[in-house]
Amino acid sequence: MSGAIRELTLFNLAIDSKLRACDLVRLRVEDPWSGSSTRDRATIIQKKTKRSVQFEVTEQTKIASVAWLPFVRRCGGSYFFPSRRERSEHLSTRQYARIVHRWVASIGLDSSAYP
Repeated sequence: MSGAIRELTLFNLAIDSKLRACDLVRLRVEDPWSGSSTRDRATIIQKKTKRSVQFEVTEQTKIASVAWLPFVRRCGGSYFFPSRRERSEHLSTRQYARIVHRWVASIGLDSSAYP
């Protein structure tokens, strides 16, 4: 169940933010959250450009994030998408790419066309 919630939250945040994979997987809990509630807008510094990017967090993303947060807190890390392997690390961009390929294939598209 937690995998489905994680993927829904990943998908929603990817759509909302339009962030590169390396920035999306490095989101910290405090980026979409403020205290005990989700933010309406989040701001991050892009890894590649070092520029600040602000994005709106939609209602669907807030709902998914609320469901996902208990799983994140159980891991005890500071990343919003923690690695399942290493406690202090985030989901890798390679793992995220595998998830995206699975999404693409699940809607009947050729995932090899989406590197």
